[in-house]
Amino acid sequence: MTLANLQSYGKEFQRKVLGALLTDKIFLQNVRDVLKEDLFDNSADKWIVQVMLRYYQDYHCCISMSALKTELQKCENEVLRVAVKEELKAAYEASTEDQEYVKEEFTMFCRNQEMKQAILDSTDLLKNGDFEGIRARVDRALKAGLDKNIGHEYKKDIETRYREDYRPTIPTPWEPINLTYEGGLGPGDLFLIFGGPGAGKSWLCMAIAAHAVELGYNVNYYSLELGESYVSRRIDSYLTGYSVKDCEEHRDEVERLVGELKGNLIVKEYAPFSATMSTIEAHIQKCTDEGFKPDLVVIDYLDYIKPASHRRYGDRQEEIDDAYIGGKRLAKMLGIPVVSPSQVNRSGAKDDVVEGDKAAGSYNKLAVADGSISLSRKKEDKVLGTARIHIMKSRYGGDGTTYNVKMDANNGHVTFEGEMTVEETQEVKTEIGNFNIDKKTLTEFFNPKK
Repeated sequence: MTLANLQSYGKEFQRKVLGALLTDKIFLQNVRDVLKEDLFDNSADKWIVQVMLRYYQDYHCCISMSALKTELQKCENEVLRVAVKEELKAAYEASTEDQEYVKEEFTMFCRNQEMKQAILDSTDLLKNGDFEGIRARVDRALKAGLDKNIGHEYKKDIETRYREDYRPTIPTPWEPINLTYEGGLGPGDLFLIFGGPGAGKSWLCMAIAAHAVELGYNVNYYSLELGESYVSRRIDSYLTGYSVKDCEEHRDEVERLVGELKGNLIVKEYAPFSATMSTIEAHIQKCTDEGFKPDLVVIDYLDYIKPASHRRYGDRQEEIDDAYIGGKRLAKMLGIPVVSPSQVNRSGAKDDVVEGDKAAGSYNKLAVADGSISLSRKKEDKVLGTARIHIMKSRYGGDGTTYNVKMDANNGHVTFEGEMTVEETQEVKTEIGNFNIDKKTLTEFFNPKK
């Protein structure tokens, strides 16, 4: 059941509908065949619907702000032009709360209107004995508003793939990483941070989460190691620059900075191997139902996700593979980035630069990930406050680069100091017994020049 007309839903509902039509291509694509300007009683709304439908017909995507501005300049009616400006502003700023309900209800309303019209049209067809015409008209009404998204249509969707926001990203705190990944972490990305025990992987995850909240994004942080309060204190530490211990003495400053944050953060703790991916999905849905829809999810970490009870695994590697595939599936399903730290094996923990072959548990982690970096921080690094970050994999740019960084383990701050040269990378020391022999010397020893 739907209401008799669109006006009965109220102005706020109509503005949410317009906001979705202006920004959600799939929604516009699905209702385009039943979307008529006459459904709206406001002349400004009618103008917006007319223009967006014409634009979609030509370019197969939602109309851009710049195109709307140009079209509006062509409008000779000064009163209408002012009204459209106000209506567009209200539509773009309309709350996204209950957005799925609004889209579903509007689609059903349009389908009902189409069916009513089909029944009225069938009266004249019945008089003429045109039964096939009645059938065709009713079939068309039944198909109205159904999912029409068949994927990216290569010829039609040129405008879509060359829009500046074709891959809206959430920047990390580090510009070299953002440059490598074309702006940062994008929708559907699984981003992994590799490192040895105690290297600081969780600090990097917390830095990414805190930076996103500073920029105005909502973040869900799932901790399967540390407690909720301690994770939150660490994030306080990152935001203020004080150590976790010193934050207690500067609580007033912590409260002030937290109160000024544009975004929000939920930290949820689970014991290791107590939460499945379905548990995470259910919690995210619960948060969304409460009005908190995450833009970024951090799972610290995927190796501790409990295997699905209905699956039988041959070994631990299969369990790990399934957990990481589940993380990727979650990212794609929600259309947001998912970040997780990941362990390297024993030999990798001793390396100055951690390569992809040192992933612990399963090498398939790298195959699933869209982006991955490694953090190498040995004993001497912990004393000197140094480390190396290596770009292991990037689907969006060049990988294989290694950076020297400064890392403060008291607050998680990381500063990129510069890119390591090829020569510096090749001269990395390999520890054998009690001797430190560089790779160049080993190569010359086993492969002497003739």
